[in-house]
Amino acid sequence: MKTSIYFKKAVAVATLVAMSVGQTMAQGGNGVTGINAANTSLRQYVGPVSTLCLAIGAIVGIIGGVRVYIKWNSGDQDINKEIMGWGGSCLFLVLVGTIIKAFFGV
Repeated sequence: MKTSIYFKKAVAVATLVAMSVGQTMAQGGNGVTGINAANTSLRQYVGPVSTLCLAIGAIVGIIGGVRVYIKWNSGDQDINKEIMGWGGSCLFLVLVGTIIKAFFGV
């Protein structure tokens, strides 16, 4: 009795797999249309993402500048390292926006 239940389940799964393979093979174009649609969709997001990187860079720059100013006024001896880290992070965030645009050719 249990073997007939397993057999019925196996036949049902095999039928579903066979039907899905037939539908997959029926699609033409080798997926070119899907790749072109993804390319178009990604290119639409490049501008807003680049702008978002610049906005985040501005916020981080302001906060970092305030931190450097506070440490400088308090007479901290390790101010050079703080300035280098702050400047490097600002430069990185500005360049990321430009590199994203260049990478996607926008």
